[in-house]
Order: sequence, then structure tokens, then C-alpha cells
Amino acid sequence: MKKILVLHFSQTGQLTEILNHLTEPLLENDLDFVSLSMKRKFPFPWNADTFFNEMPETVLEKGEALDTFQLKHAKYDLILFGYQPWFLSPSLPASSILQNPMIQKVMENTPVVTVIGARNMWLNAQESVKKMILANQGQLVGNLAFIDENNNLASAVSILHWMLKGKKEKKWGIFPKPGVSDEHILGASKFGLIIAKILQSEKWDQLQPLILLNQGVKVPTNILFIEQRAKIIFKLWAKLIVKKEEQGRKRIFWVRFFKYYLVFALFIVAPIVLFVYNLFIRPFSSSKIKQKKTYFCGITYNNQ
Repeated sequence: MKKILVLHFSQTGQLTEILNHLTEPLLENDLDFVSLSMKRKFPFPWNADTFFNEMPETVLEKGEALDTFQLKHAKYDLILFGYQPWFLSPSLPASSILQNPMIQKVMENTPVVTVIGARNMWLNAQESVKKMILANQGQLVGNLAFIDENNNLASAVSILHWMLKGKKEKKWGIFPKPGVSDEHILGASKFGLIIAKILQSEKWDQLQPLILLNQGVKVPTNILFIEQRAKIIFKLWAKLIVKKEEQGRKRIFWVRFFKYYLVFALFIVAPIVLFVYNLFIRPFSSSKIKQKKTYFCGITYNNQ
């Protein structure tokens, strides 16, 4: 019997549901399912100002204190780490978990599989998570990304409705249901079977190829293009807001400025830029795009 630690934070319950289905084939093992919470509580549903106010610390990966928790064992054979991205970064709870001394200690020299529950943009967040796992001397052996596969703009409207109203439903009965589809959530168990098989053999180098073979990670080209550019801008905004606050300026003014900028960039600028990219650049960049997708589908960390 193997010892498996399942770590995560979930506001909506979606990530918990994904992990519940993922671990169904692993229940015969000694499963330690730990749902973590923060000392500083986050509201749900959010209001816009409160959510966007979390951007600077999230993007700058400022970990905060967790509520007291207990682990059954000092050492595990496998850690499943479930998290969600916020603002193209690991969510504030995710960064806090990975920076917690108890988690850092138990992760040392232990195989880790990351399980992402996201709208669609998770590439930059995973890069940061890779770096933190490496700093904790953990061994990243697999990654699964459960995403909303609807149109980018439609899913943005849907997720905002869910976040601000607290209802996982079709907005106005027109927009798609927000979040990861029920089909993909229920289908998580097939990856649990793969993990269970590899866990017994401990041939961890075979795990990610099997995950990819079963379409456990997808990198849409348009999302790849957006993410490569947007994270730099988010970091500039995060540093600007912190700097203005340190100078005695009203933080909420700059937070709202960022919010309006993001809405404009997402719904006005991005479609135009993507149109130009798909028409004039993408047809001549297939080799480079393929190379980048191969990297992001993998588990190695390229510190550039």
C-alpha cells in the first residue's frame, strides 16, 4: 500500500470534485486528502474590487499564512497537488501552500503530480509552480490540466458571472456553462488509473507521455500567443500598484485602473491582435509553435 498526499485549496468545489474523481482508482492506497484553507479568508462570490485587489500579491507570488493543518505521515510515495491559476500566476493560496515550511519538507525528494483546474490560461502559472517544486527539492513527474474548452471571450464572460454571482450556470441562458465541463471532471478517473499503474512500477518517466497520449494536457495556439506576452504586462501592473501604495497613493484607484485596462485588453485589443497574428504570423511559425507546445506539455523547467 502506497502513501499518497492530496493537497489543494478550492473555493467553488470544482477542484475538489476533479481530485475526487482522479483519486477513485487510488482509494486502495493510504490516501491523505488534505483540503487547505487560508488564515485570511477570501469571499465567494467575489465582488470585482475585492478580486482584482488580489492581483499584485498573486502575480508577485507573495505567500500568506495557512490555517493549521495536519498530515498523516512525514513521508509519502506520491503527492498530488491541485491548484488554480489567478492572473496568469498560481493563485495566492497555491503559492502559499508551496511556500509553507511543512509542505516544503514533505515534498523533498518526493514525486509530485500537479493537477490544474483553470479557465484556459495556465502556462505561466505552471512555470512558477515548476520553479517552486524544484526549490522544494520535489520531483515533478506529471501534470494534468483541466480547462474550459469554450471560446476564450465567451468563457471569460461565463467565469466572471460565476465569480461575481456564485452560480455555475449559463449566463442569460446564452453563454456556455462556466468552468471545466462535467464530462472532463467525470473523466478524471481515467488518469487516476494511469497514475495507479505507474505508482506501482515507479517508472515515473512514463507518466507524462501516457497523460499526453490520453489528452490530459492541451495548449491552444491562441492561448499560447496571449500568455507569452500578457504575463510581462501583469508583472508591470503588479509592481506599479505596490509602488503607488508605498508612495501613499490610493491603492483602489490603481486596482480599478488595472481592472478597466484588463477588460479593454481582453475584449477589444486581444481579438484584433489575434486576428493579425493568425493571418500574418502564425502560418509562418508552425515549427516554433510546435516546439513551444511540446515544452509546455512537458514537465521540465527551462529557467529563461
